[in-house]
Amino acid sequence: MSDAHHEHGHHHREPESVLSLRVRALESLLVEKKLVASEAVDRIVGAYEQDIGPHNGAKVVARAWVDPAYKQRLLADGTEAIEELGFGGVDLKVVENRPGVHNMVVCTLCSCYPHALIGLPPVWYKSFEYRSRAVREPRVVLREFGVDLPESAEIRIWDSSAELRYLVLPERPAGTEGMSEAQLAEMVTRDAMIGVALVRSPAPAAR
Repeated sequence: MSDAHHEHGHHHREPESVLSLRVRALESLLVEKKLVASEAVDRIVGAYEQDIGPHNGAKVVARAWVDPAYKQRLLADGTEAIEELGFGGVDLKVVENRPGVHNMVVCTLCSCYPHALIGLPPVWYKSFEYRSRAVREPRVVLREFGVDLPESAEIRIWDSSAELRYLVLPERPAGTEGMSEAQLAEMVTRDAMIGVALVRSPAPAAR
């Protein structure tokens, strides 16, 4: 763990189209060499985007919000705790946001990421700009994502590796006391579990 020093600039400077071209070229090559069927590629991508996506991680967060005993186990041993919910295959450390402390995840050397919990990594997460700036000026990076923390808040940066992945447990927003676990899970975003976003309080119902 490194304290308040990793960097991320504008997260959209690496064109999405470049990544898309690379993916299509790789897919075409694999299909051409008969190493994989196009339908199989579609199924894999669809699973990560729709079935896996950030949904698994959101379920973990929601369970921790409603079950204090589970939250304690999750923070003590993330790897074991997520296995309770059927999500294995990743060595995980869960770090908790709380008043005065905000956590943010980066992978300075490459783009290590808990795919099984939050799906495919966003383009900006893999960019050199994010990987460098999130460490050097995290407060600025967070502000660019729309997270404006008070100067008194401590920002903790966690550097993922091939051996250990990190997941942020966001603060449960006010106004959610009567919500079910499933409803809470729907509020949790990928970016909140990376630490570059907050989970916002639900909008008041229109009368």
